[in-house]
Order: sequence, then structure tokens, then C-alpha cells
Amino acid sequence: MAMCELMLIAGADEAGRGCVFGPLVICICAIGREREGEIKKMGAKDSKLLSPSARSALYAKLKSICSFRTVRITAKELNELMKRMNLNEIEAMKIGRNLGGDVDIFYVDSPDPNPEKFASRIKKYYGGTAKIVSSNKAESKYPVVAAASICAKVERDAEIEKIKKILSFDFGSGYTSDPRTVDFLAKNISNEKVMGFVRSEWETVDRLRQRKLSEF
Repeated sequence: MAMCELMLIAGADEAGRGCVFGPLVICICAIGREREGEIKKMGAKDSKLLSPSARSALYAKLKSICSFRTVRITAKELNELMKRMNLNEIEAMKIGRNLGGDVDIFYVDSPDPNPEKFASRIKKYYGGTAKIVSSNKAESKYPVVAAASICAKVERDAEIEKIKKILSFDFGSGYTSDPRTVDFLAKNISNEKVMGFVRSEWETVDRLRQRKLSEF
């Protein structure tokens, strides 16, 4: 992720953290400090505030000035990792191990209400010297994190579309707040092909399994 600017900053954000289907996608975006204003001028902001088409268009533009690194954690890998660590630790580990050593300042959106605690988690896995600035709602404070947020969301949506094609069914967003997702999961809780894309450690899955058993 090396770049020629005098100071390199980076930001990280994720998409799909609360989903029951598909991967958790983390994106790390890097750019020279003096060019960060260009991200804001392009209109980058929290990906949740942008339409899918606006996100895709912005991502294409951002790739012309930013360096992106995307980390995809599949449902299968999450299931294995969650047997020994929580989601915050998993996210911190993946960020720390993928953050380039040439970064000077690193901004990250903290999933923990205590941002300093999340920064400490990252430092356990990071061997570089960057100053780590962990903050809640960082995508609304730092343009480089907003760019990472857009990247993560676009890449996550693309992964969900791939899964839908493999399963030949539109199960919706993959979030447990989506009735289509929950209904599809409830009907396929014993389908090995479907469950290969499901985070089986989630409470939603446990509840559906219990409901399935009570039907017999």
C-alpha cells in the first residue's frame, strides 16, 4: 500500500457486521494527507447515507486517488473464529494484520463504545508505528474512513449478490431485520448448501433451530 506522499494516512471500516448471511467485509483506505480533502469534495460520507448507485459511482472515483485493501471474512471462517474470540477481537485482528507498515496515522471506526479499548485490541496484532485514532462514528468525522465505509459496503453487496446466484434465490439483505432473510433461513435451516453461507454462531440461527426441533 506504499505511496509517494510525505505523510500517509489510512482509515478502516466494515460492512456486514450484523448480518447472518455472507461475509464480514473490512476495507482499509490509504491516501496522502494533503489529498484527503479530495475525498470529501467527491461527496464521500457514511455509506449508509448513500444509495447503492451513488456508492458504486463514488467507489469508482475514489479508486483513482486512494489505495484500497479489502479483507473478506467468510461466514465459515467467522464461525470458527467465534468459538474462541468475540467479534470485536476478530475485527481488530484482521485490521491489525492488514494495516500497512508505511502508514503514519490510522483512523478506525470503533464498534466498541470504548474506542480506546478497540485501539488496544488492534495494537496487539499490528507491528507498525502508525498513530491509531479509534473513534465511534468515525466515518462521519474522517473522510478517509468514509471512503473505507463505501468500499466495504460495495464489496459486501457484491458478495451477497454472488451468494444469491449460487443459491438461485433472492433472500434479501442478509440481515436479521429483513423478513425475507429470516423466512428463507427458517425454511433452509437444515440445507447444508445454504448453511455454508450462514453465521451459525448467531443467536438468530439458534432460535430457528430450536423452533425447528419443536415442530417434531
